[in-house]
Amino acid sequence: MKRIKRRYLALQLECEGLPTERELIDAIWAAVTKLYGEVGASLTGLTLIDFDLERKVAVVRVSLVALGMVRASLATVTSIGGREAAVLVLAVSGTLKALYANTR
Repeated sequence: MKRIKRRYLALQLECEGLPTERELIDAIWAAVTKLYGEVGASLTGLTLIDFDLERKVAVVRVSLVALGMVRASLATVTSIGGREAAVLVLAVSGTLKALYANTR
């Protein structure tokens, strides 16, 4: 059985107020589903790893084969929890250690 390769993305949220973790992940899932449908969304393996409310920085894990799909979907996020928002990709890495080293 082949091992699934994953990538970690550091995301900067530009939004009014502080969204909850659930609002953020729901907005990302909705964007992926809207662009690629249920089957495409199921290929992403999207998981929220960390969410820093003070800095408005989130870390998500995605499948390497779906990295481009997720990045394209993140560009289409215009609202989180009913408030205007944008999601920017700060960094992409194969390990959490390297990701945190590049974003701190």
